[in-house]
Amino acid sequence: ALRDDRAGWTAAERAEIANHTDNGSWELIDRNTVPPGRSLVRLIWVYKRKRNGTLKARLCVQGCAQIPGVDYEQTFCATMRATSLRTLASLTAQRGLSMRRWDFVAAHLQGELEPGEVVYCHPPPCYETLGQDGKPRVCRVVKPIYGMAQAGRRWQRSLFPWLISWGFKQSHSDPCVFTCERVIDGTVQALVIGCYVDDLFVLYANDDPK
Repeated sequence: ALRDDRAGWTAAERAEIANHTDNGSWELIDRNTVPPGRSLVRLIWVYKRKRNGTLKARLCVQGCAQIPGVDYEQTFCATMRATSLRTLASLTAQRGLSMRRWDFVAAHLQGELEPGEVVYCHPPPCYETLGQDGKPRVCRVVKPIYGMAQAGRRWQRSLFPWLISWGFKQSHSDPCVFTCERVIDGTVQALVIGCYVDDLFVLYANDDPK
């Protein structure tokens, strides 16, 4: 399948590398500067042909090789309960609201690692560069990447405070559901957001594109 569209897959890889470059996901360092006792984790390519024919190349950390207590500490990441999603759908139908689903592009890359939290990885396959010692340079990962054990948690720890900063209140029954009231055209209207990993289910009454 990869040989059928080499140019397309190569373009998808380069787009993914560009995302990481723009995001500053890692710093390239010489291998001999990796601290003693730290092992290198592999970066692997994951390919997908979407239903619309779009080619997607995702660069992922081989998280199963990360060492607990060294490469990460906590990994728990809450997800919206199925009952909460059904409740939002029921609320939409009962009150004649609108519901939209928003998907964040490269969501996990938008998170931030904790101070001092660093993962060392082999360079992306086929995108190696040589260091001063003549060996391939390694990646000192300073931001979450897909596949990292703590990536989901770090993304959530960035998303939730951002929603709260915009005036949303976190539900006590489900921490992944947020509500906010806004005055639109002189009428108080409620806005509800349910978070499921990098997907947002948004309920609202005003469907005016303005």
